[in-house]
Amino acid sequence: MIRQSRLSRLLLVALAAAPLGACGAADRLAQVGKAPALSAIEDPTAQPGYRPVRLPMPDPEPVAYSSNSLWRKGSRAFFKDQRAARIGDIMTVRVRVTDRAQLDNQTQRSRKNDEHFGTENLFGFETQYGKLLPDDARAEALLNAESKSNSHGAGSVRRSEQLATNVAAVVTQVLPNGNLVIEGKQEIRVNFEVRELIVAGVVRPEDIEADNTIDSTKIAQARIAYGGRGQITDVQQPRYGQQVMDIVLPF
Repeated sequence: MIRQSRLSRLLLVALAAAPLGACGAADRLAQVGKAPALSAIEDPTAQPGYRPVRLPMPDPEPVAYSSNSLWRKGSRAFFKDQRAARIGDIMTVRVRVTDRAQLDNQTQRSRKNDEHFGTENLFGFETQYGKLLPDDARAEALLNAESKSNSHGAGSVRRSEQLATNVAAVVTQVLPNGNLVIEGKQEIRVNFEVRELIVAGVVRPEDIEADNTIDSTKIAQARIAYGGRGQITDVQQPRYGQQVMDIVLPF
């Protein structure tokens, strides 16, 4: 009975997931023989999952003007600054991700304990042990305990990731302290595979270089995603039924 109820639950889960998989399968069947469609250009702030960024801000400072000076406080040049500074401005993000990590941990622990207790002479009371203890008890060897424990552990982590590309990002928000919230998305279709690159985060205007570019290492709260969709990605991913079974099955 327990086995039948478990199989029934698995069948219900599979039936519940079938419509979702059927919708995805129908979309993919409609694209047979066609290249993956590119996403339409949309306003990032109008996406369902978009939320304005809120971070701790310093107290606002009053702006000081000097009527007898051509220099404006906060300016970086006499001429117009071409770097991104307002909502809708565009800047180039140089994505440089070169992560290498190698961790080797090894621990070894051992312990040995010996306990011996005996009273060969105890003011003559050792002759009375036979009344309280078994007949074969000896006064010089009343207690003998020994324990041993060994523990050994070893772990190793090796990771190497490298990504180098450029992507244009749009300023979607200007925070009260002047920092800029940016978001950029790039799609490249090669044959029947679409490569997607998404970059988002918070940057300081001071970190934007004169050519209106910024390095990805200077982006706070950085969100960088690099992936793809198409025939190659479909082959590399397990079927949705297998994915459901991997989540549901307890063994």
